[in-house]
Amino acid sequence: MSTLSVTNQAGVAFVDIDNAPINLLTIELINELNSFILSLKDDRDTKAVVFRSAHPEFFLAHLDITLINGTPGGQSGSIEFSHLISNIKSMKQLSVAVVDGVARGGGNEFVMACDLAYGTENAAFAQPELYINIPTGGQGAVQFARRMGKGKALQALLTGADLNAIQAEAGNVITQYVPKAEMAAFLDQLLTIVGAWEVRDILMYKEIVAASVDNEAAGVEMELRYFLERAKEEKTQAIINTFLKHGGQTEREAKDIQGIFVDTANELNG
Repeated sequence: MSTLSVTNQAGVAFVDIDNAPINLLTIELINELNSFILSLKDDRDTKAVVFRSAHPEFFLAHLDITLINGTPGGQSGSIEFSHLISNIKSMKQLSVAVVDGVARGGGNEFVMACDLAYGTENAAFAQPELYINIPTGGQGAVQFARRMGKGKALQALLTGADLNAIQAEAGNVITQYVPKAEMAAFLDQLLTIVGAWEVRDILMYKEIVAASVDNEAAGVEMELRYFLERAKEEKTQAIINTFLKHGGQTEREAKDIQGIFVDTANELNG
């Protein structure tokens, strides 16, 4: 791959995007991202994928606008970008965008396709497509409407103005604002926890949450089904018995429930 650098560490794949000069979503980058994401379909060792940028100012600038031309080739490239957004959302692994620069248009749509997104004081998010006579093409307007509500979505889409990370967090465009100086420690803590789970655990909650956002009743039904299925597993009973052995359902829970979890895991993994 010429636009991506991938490193793996303790169940986490770190994907650094480097498509000079401004991390444009060219067809080459789109194809490489799609290829990498699809390669994880049957990967049970990778629990999370963290997308970062190698550029000091851009996370992803936007979709290459030379693809927006009405020709069969241009249409095909735009459709591949739409597939990229769908592929990210369909990942079994937890997808995380770490944004320390500009993410506009398709770049912002990429960020919103990820499960979690964190922005620093250097981040900027916007959907300015109307200035080139098109609507959003990667679910940008759809996501703004679902996340912000009618009024704020219309304001953001019709002005195309940048949102900083604090504004983006308030509008649910990203998960959280994290100062750049604190990002490494923040991610380390998050990924240490996530890396301890199985891929099926991550997928389970992704499915329950997605179903619940669309339809509360469907989410309730799915959650109960998963609960009853997991209750029958030998693994579940072994964990419960060990949890009780180390002070579960006693007064120790009040101040040291994490300690009980640690002792439980240490015994079971020892």
